Amino acid sequence: MATTKADPTAAKTRKSYEGLSHEQLIEAYRLMYTSRRIDDREIMLKRQQKIFFQISGAGHEAIGVAAGFALKAGYDWFYSYYRDRALSLALGVTPYEMLLQAVGAADDPSSGGRQMPSHWSFPKLNIVTGSSPTGTQILQAVGCAEVPRYLASHPKAITKVEGDYRQFKDVIFHGNELTYVSLGEGTTSEGEFWEAMNSASNLKLPLIFVVEDNEYAISVPVEVQTAGGSISRLVSGFPNFHFEEVDGTDPVATYAAFVRSVTHSRAGKGPAFIHAHVIRPYSHSLSDDERLYRPDAERQRDAQRDPIPRMQMFLLREGILDEKGINHLEKQVDEELQVAVDRALHAAPPAPETATRYVYSPALDPTSSAFDTQPAFPKTDATDGKKPAAKTMADLINATLRDEMKRDERIVIFGEDVADCSREQYLQQKTVKGKGGVFKLTSGLQCEFGAGRVFNSPLAEAAIVGRATGMATRGLKPVVEIQFFDYIWPAMMQLRNELPLIRWRSNNTFSAPCVIRVAIGGYLTGGAIYHSQCGESIFTHIPGLRVVFPSNALDAAGLLRTAIRCDDPVLFLEHKRLYRETFGRSPYPGPDYMIPFGKAKVVQPGTDLTVITYGAVVPRALQAAQKLEREQGAKIELIDLRCLNPFDWDAIAASVRKTNRVLVAYEDTLSWGYGAEIAARIADQLFDVLDAPVRRVAALDTYVAYQPILENAILPQIADLYRAMRELSEF
Repeated sequence: MATTKADPTAAKTRKSYEGLSHEQLIEAYRLMYTSRRIDDREIMLKRQQKIFFQISGAGHEAIGVAAGFALKAGYDWFYSYYRDRALSLALGVTPYEMLLQAVGAADDPSSGGRQMPSHWSFPKLNIVTGSSPTGTQILQAVGCAEVPRYLASHPKAITKVEGDYRQFKDVIFHGNELTYVSLGEGTTSEGEFWEAMNSASNLKLPLIFVVEDNEYAISVPVEVQTAGGSISRLVSGFPNFHFEEVDGTDPVATYAAFVRSVTHSRAGKGPAFIHAHVIRPYSHSLSDDERLYRPDAERQRDAQRDPIPRMQMFLLREGILDEKGINHLEKQVDEELQVAVDRALHAAPPAPETATRYVYSPALDPTSSAFDTQPAFPKTDATDGKKPAAKTMADLINATLRDEMKRDERIVIFGEDVADCSREQYLQQKTVKGKGGVFKLTSGLQCEFGAGRVFNSPLAEAAIVGRATGMATRGLKPVVEIQFFDYIWPAMMQLRNELPLIRWRSNNTFSAPCVIRVAIGGYLTGGAIYHSQCGESIFTHIPGLRVVFPSNALDAAGLLRTAIRCDDPVLFLEHKRLYRETFGRSPYPGPDYMIPFGKAKVVQPGTDLTVITYGAVVPRALQAAQKLEREQGAKIELIDLRCLNPFDWDAIAASVRKTNRVLVAYEDTLSWGYGAEIAARIADQLFDVLDAPVRRVAALDTYVAYQPILENAILPQIADLYRAMRELSEF
């Protein structure tokens, strides 16, 4: 062990350094030095081609250790970024575990060889799986920070329940835990950063933002990234925040800033913002050469603030360690690190056959018979004793949400305009009726379950999905709404790179099962470009995301319940034209009715032609098929896919083998649409049974227009479907 010059018997008279003892300061240096030496060894290993990527935390060591000392591992929650090596070490991660990630070993605890080095993920320490896109972790941290407040007022949500996702999702709750989220100063240019700051401020969340400002985002300097060159000045107007700006190369000053921030947030006063000025003595990564854009004079200036020699000199100057003690400490770290390197280089890589594990939940299969239940229609209507009336898709979605919220206190619903009224006093005074969604699908839910469970969000789609992801990671079941599919794109980073990847990239140690409800589609008359588009194939292309698209009220109820109870993230597409259509109405099937994912429905059996479709094209295809049978006697087998990922290939294959002809119909644009994959697979695997080419009917390769004449020309109509069916049946 390293030795101090001070007499141990004089401990009571020792000088205190913002509350840090001599032993803590020595431990701080040990962690900082270890962090730097791991970086150096990884750089060497990369140059020897023994690892495949390296990005360092050099220059950020002091801020990481300070945070680790001020916060609680396994108690607080951490959304760290790739420079936070020292923080991870301070929380309890070992050098060997970090090196397993660098070599991509099967035993890498962060990802099992799936994720780049320095993307920390350690469930026992509450270090949540990290990713590479800049700033996507920040909104998830907001959602995570919302959870303790929710659980404090809804304690039943903690209970584990068998038979649905709750069986496999522990909820850890202490009551005053904090959430830490870190980022570089370049990330403050991202819109998601500002959305997160807004929500954290508005909600007074127990969340600590840490901006580790090394003045460069790869090669772009801070004055180009940030107006005025100081993020502290830009954020200073946010209410409820505690702000700190500190020299992040000084662990004592930084620790003090953290202690003040933690005290503020843990007391429930709101979030904290720590702007730490650090350095980046190495290039952004080994894929970058900073000498191309940073002169030697600037790099030498930063070297004078390097936290490693600076901490050395501090220990010597204060008499905490002498030179011999420092040398002993460093030698011990180097020896331990060599052992870790040798072990890691001999660690087995993951087996190729494991590549597809954990794309979806291995514990709960929503395509299984466990989700196949029969409807329990009431014999009489509870209100008038008569035969139960057929309800619309909108009615049954609302009823399903209501019953699931009664059953499961982990469910929260939020989005734009989903609440009955954010100003609750208006509801209490009965001066307003309440909204409950632009399509009224969440009507009455806030009044019944309270504003803690059903609430409006800011107009920020990325924030909706990002917050939902953070909540779901902690164990809640967010069922959130994106008001129109046409406006889903601000959330695309969360929907493509975060929500569906969390389970796979963490090797099944984290998951985020939630439901994203989205109103989609045209046939509206006047919906125009930004209220009528489809584009579901973009999302069926994302592994890890279930995509559902019902065509009628009964299926919507059964599939939505499966979506809520399953253990995977689900994109639940609801066609706006079908919300209140006469077609497909049904009495409510009861509170336990479910339909397995990936099980198509034969809407109409036939022998002469198979038509494969979904969504609003189903009733149109049915009308065309019935007309063709009346006029020419052709019997059309109509298949409603209902679920797009997974889809029911067995049902398709069985039908095509029977009819030998197939038409794929869908509302999205013809080229590169969802039906193209179905058609290609049929041509590939069923070519020998086909008596005619595979045909597609879909929208024109343009946008949906406002004028009804144009809209009708763009979207597939009954006449288009009829014509294609007739031609194929006569081929």
